[in-house]
Amino acid sequence: MPTSSPPRSRASLRFALPPTLAELEARSAALAAYLTQTLGKPAEVVVPASYESLAKDLLSGKVDAAWAPPFVCARIEAMGVRVLVRGVRSGVSTYRAALLCRADSNVTRDSLKGTTAAWSDRDSVGGYLLPMAWLREQGFDPTRLFFRQDFVGNYRAALEQVARGTVDVTSVFAPAGRAGVGDATGVSEVWPGHEGDFRVLAFTDESPNDGVAVSMALSGPLVTGLEQALLAMKDTEAGAQVLKALFHAERFEPAPRMGYRALYRVALASL
Repeated sequence: MPTSSPPRSRASLRFALPPTLAELEARSAALAAYLTQTLGKPAEVVVPASYESLAKDLLSGKVDAAWAPPFVCARIEAMGVRVLVRGVRSGVSTYRAALLCRADSNVTRDSLKGTTAAWSDRDSVGGYLLPMAWLREQGFDPTRLFFRQDFVGNYRAALEQVARGTVDVTSVFAPAGRAGVGDATGVSEVWPGHEGDFRVLAFTDESPNDGVAVSMALSGPLVTGLEQALLAMKDTEAGAQVLKALFHAERFEPAPRMGYRALYRVALASL
């Protein structure tokens, strides 16, 4: 377990976003502007090459904070990193995954043997880990079930692979199961206008939403300031726009300490 690094000063606050969020330039600039204004310190947004790189950069102090998927939050929490806040979407702080195929495909949940799949990232909960856990719960061995599995970097790229017929199935995040959401999935956010191109094969169990974690090297006052800035983001027009466009959330809420530990069961089930 790494030891806590002494707080150190950087000219700007470096905030990392995961590579699975495609087309980030304009939205990243809006986040940097919001943080710069609310913290009174220059902020920059970076996008590491993978979830693994994001976690390593946070643990090493190369970045000061990161919007991290649930499994990454679970892993770095166990190493002493604090998750400050987590996203709230449609009133809830959990979500699930939807296993998808093309709308005109003959694939069913019972005929997956020999099909091909595209996933966003090995550490993506909605884009890989939850569907893997679901498949194992159904009695499937994913390593033998699929003829080929590709990792393509983000949700949009995986959806495009299915839409072109390059692969048969993929997975995308979806709202938590409750009255009124029906078969809604994250396709409407990741690739607007293409919701009708896909069909839901199955929904998985739920997971806590993504969270913002902070480096152990970040000073206490900046940690407090960042937490307050994120919790207050919903209260301004600029902040609310960043929440919707970048984080796909209506607000942040304080994350309970070690609130992601239950995901280790999902991670083990996916191995």
